[in-house]
Amino acid sequence: MTGSSAAFGAQMRDGAAAAVEVLNVSGLLPDNAKVVLSVADDACDPRQAVAVANKLTTERVLLVVGYFCSSSSIPASDIYAEAGIVQVSPGSSTPQLTDRGLETVFRICGRDDQQGTVAAEYIHMNYPNENIAVLDDKSTAGKRIADVVEARLHRFGRQVTRQSYVAGEKDFRALVSRMKKDRVRVAYIGGYHTEIGLFLRQASEAKADFRVWRTIP
Repeated sequence: MTGSSAAFGAQMRDGAAAAVEVLNVSGLLPDNAKVVLSVADDACDPRQAVAVANKLTTERVLLVVGYFCSSSSIPASDIYAEAGIVQVSPGSSTPQLTDRGLETVFRICGRDDQQGTVAAEYIHMNYPNENIAVLDDKSTAGKRIADVVEARLHRFGRQVTRQSYVAGEKDFRALVSRMKKDRVRVAYIGGYHTEIGLFLRQASEAKADFRVWRTIP
């Protein structure tokens, strides 16, 4: 609900609120029961996520919708699993979240390895003769999915220019210049919307003709 991913938290909150509203008037709940929605903020911080998990467990919640970031979902999921609380994440894409065999943990988004494979196959099939760059923001999630895209493109025999930037970066002019020099036409970016928006704006200002694909890690 706060921090760089707050916009996604707001979407999760609004979606859950709409679902609760519909459920409460559906007549499906026994004995006129009502679902009550409470909102907690992990700020995509693992330590805060654990604190939230302990709090919600004490409050005896039945379902947790979240977290958005894998770095928060993974440590919190152990607490929810021990308490028998169902956790459903709409955004945590790290395979490790569901590969550990916890029976109470689910996700409704594609995994990094799945998303990376689909992206690489699409780029290869639709841009067979274009120079490709794969970028990441040096975060665990961003690098992981970019690595999958790069590896898959290599399996297709494609040459890839690999570049990185730091999450929170605001000046991409040097990176854009290097990509223009390498005659890159297609770029896949493992990173978040804030930096990618700045990258696209500065690429446009530099008259760089890039087609950009991205996945939220």
